[in-house]
Amino acid sequence: MTRRRLDAELVRRKLADTRSAANRLITEGRVKVGGVVDPKPATMVSPEVPVEIIGPPPRFVGRGGDKLAHALAMFSVDPSGRRAVDLGSSTGGFTDCLLQNGAAHVTAVDVGTNQLDYRLRTDDRVSVHEQTNARSLDPAGIGGPFDIVVADLSFISLELVMATIAALAGPGADIVVLVKPQFEVGKGEVGRGGLVTDPALWRSSIERVTASAARHGLGAHGIAPSPLPGAVAGNREFLVWLRHGPGTLRPGDVDDAIANSGEEAPA
Repeated sequence: MTRRRLDAELVRRKLADTRSAANRLITEGRVKVGGVVDPKPATMVSPEVPVEIIGPPPRFVGRGGDKLAHALAMFSVDPSGRRAVDLGSSTGGFTDCLLQNGAAHVTAVDVGTNQLDYRLRTDDRVSVHEQTNARSLDPAGIGGPFDIVVADLSFISLELVMATIAALAGPGADIVVLVKPQFEVGKGEVGRGGLVTDPALWRSSIERVTASAARHGLGAHGIAPSPLPGAVAGNREFLVWLRHGPGTLRPGDVDDAIANSGEEAPA
């Protein structure tokens, strides 16, 4: 019998809706093949081999949904009835979270293509803008300004996108950005495997992002450590809440976020 990749086999057996969803289940250690957990999507599997999913199905199509859900709760941001834009939408974790929390419409923007989950891609409440660089997009060209702006970007510093974020945010808008230190610090400060383990660098990353926001008229009002590490290297990440106007974030709030991520803040 023909063997298939494990991720493709999960889709064939209707244990996952898409290959990306299957990959997530596998890399999270939630798939057993022949009674043994297999963490490799490329494992070749025969049709007769038992395959099972461990635990309940994911709440969102991507891990980002769990991160954003945490931020919405921590910052008391309610998407109900509001128009949102998701920068770096990827498979759609943030988009899915916004919709499940009542957003009226989400504009999903990503520099890649064919990544957004099919269920979201075909949802009338979602507009898809692929092969679109957040750094250079025209807010009016995608329906801006918006009531909510969220950003989960990779391989680019948020500092380079902050002008766009500010332009996308309408009056009274809430902005939630995911700060990934490995893309905010210098290349020489990133360790093996793409890891940034020094809490002092986490702090400088956060401060650089909030300072950039301030230069564009955005103030920080909240910060929280991500409830999940980065998917690839396991980096610590931080969620920051911004709005137009002066911020209320105190230095001690950054210290608390770092401490609550499992590390002490640097002196």
